[in-house]
Amino acid sequence: MRALTLPALLVVLLAGCKRGAEPTAPEPPTQAEASGALLLFSADTRGYLAPCGCSENMRGGIARAAFQVLEARKGSLPVLYIDGGDSLFGQHTLTPAQVPQEERKALALAEAMKRMGLAARATGELDDVRGVGFRQGLGLPELAPGSLKLLRAGSRQVGVVSAQDAQQLAQASAQARKEGADFVVALFHGTVEQAQQAAATQGLEADLLLATHSASEFSAEENKLVRAAVPVVGLQSKGRSLLRVDLSYGSGKKRFTPVKGQGDTEREVSLLDQRMELLDKEINLPGIDPQLKKARQAKLEELVARKQKLLTEPAVAPTGANSFTLRFLPLESSLPEDPDVKAIVVKYDADVGKMNLAWAKEHGQDCPAPKKGEAAFVGSRACRECHEEAFPVWEKSKHSHGWETLAAVGKQLHLNCVGCHVTGYEQPGGVCRLDKVEGREHVGCESCHGPGSLHAEDPTPKNIVLNPGRELCVTCHNPENSPHFDYATYLPKILGPGHAARAAGPP
Repeated sequence: MRALTLPALLVVLLAGCKRGAEPTAPEPPTQAEASGALLLFSADTRGYLAPCGCSENMRGGIARAAFQVLEARKGSLPVLYIDGGDSLFGQHTLTPAQVPQEERKALALAEAMKRMGLAARATGELDDVRGVGFRQGLGLPELAPGSLKLLRAGSRQVGVVSAQDAQQLAQASAQARKEGADFVVALFHGTVEQAQQAAATQGLEADLLLATHSASEFSAEENKLVRAAVPVVGLQSKGRSLLRVDLSYGSGKKRFTPVKGQGDTEREVSLLDQRMELLDKEINLPGIDPQLKKARQAKLEELVARKQKLLTEPAVAPTGANSFTLRFLPLESSLPEDPDVKAIVVKYDADVGKMNLAWAKEHGQDCPAPKKGEAAFVGSRACRECHEEAFPVWEKSKHSHGWETLAAVGKQLHLNCVGCHVTGYEQPGGVCRLDKVEGREHVGCESCHGPGSLHAEDPTPKNIVLNPGRELCVTCHNPENSPHFDYATYLPKILGPGHAARAAGPP
């Protein structure tokens, strides 16, 4: 039997996402007079199925989000899950080598959203990286900019509006109200600050604005809530949190008002957050005693459980009033995952490794050779010939196991992981093909000190980087991969006698 080409394989996967095995959205509770409804929102996921996993206790993951949504459906209230867009991809452009992995990831995200019973979603430019046809082929329930959708939530209707500017927001919100929406939520394709400006429109008919687009990769590291006449919310990006909106139905058709007086709960959650942040920082300290780490981790998980209980308890609403409460649901690492969606992610991990390796063998090109007079990468073995005394220090560091940590979780062939786990990735004379990594595994000497061919031929301090600084470290130890990175704290862990001996040992 002839093997499928990569384009054919993607067509088969896409078709499978749309055929009979496709999960159907769970039906909402049948009671027409429910006391309220529960809305759950995601936005700005940027192509993340799960956190990168480089540090302990990283938030996020579509399987954890799915558990929250599907668990909520077991209750007595109608549940609507809505996505704000910019979810399918994380970059505006892709190299040919990235296309198989990123398309396969978008397919997995779409499959997971269907399993979660997605009711509606807006779109952003990060959804159209592979074209409108690819996006539409995923079969998700989309809202075009400026359009609206009415969703039944028990005895009331929720109007969901997609808007990219203030004019679209005003017109679509007014139309939703005219068509009978009791509660209007706007998915605004812009930052929190831009959404605030749009919310200032006089007579705006929306009850809630969700800002669905962050300005850059690291500009939405925290959840944001602006309490105003029309509240504005911004979600932590990359699928690390959900927004929970509890609707409480009163008598009559008056507008829904945000509930005040949640101060005690908010203060308790804030205190728990502070304690959790301190514990997480201690757990991620390099060289922490294993027993102490275990104890800290157990305490952290206890606090996560307490916080989750506070965040998912039914909201207390004023009697007889139409009201709503807003709560963020951070997807902490110790929270459960939905097993079916977890299986989707595991299947993606297995498929994408094979696809990337096949692409590299068929289309991969070696890195360009260094220009005349420039150094090339020679590998850590060449360094060892003269610097044997430095290797015991390196071998005790996590840098020497960089490749192994990826292989242990089956991600050594993932293009968005491998760059920080090999030496000389996509640099002249370095590693540009997944099928030619041998000899460049791990974070080796040249990752910090630069390519070493000239130094190997003429060992002088003038043709090697002797003291790499923080600027180099943060290319991999960035806010996503290493959120607790502190240069002064981490540096001593890679130094010792024979390796920067003056900094770590006797002069």
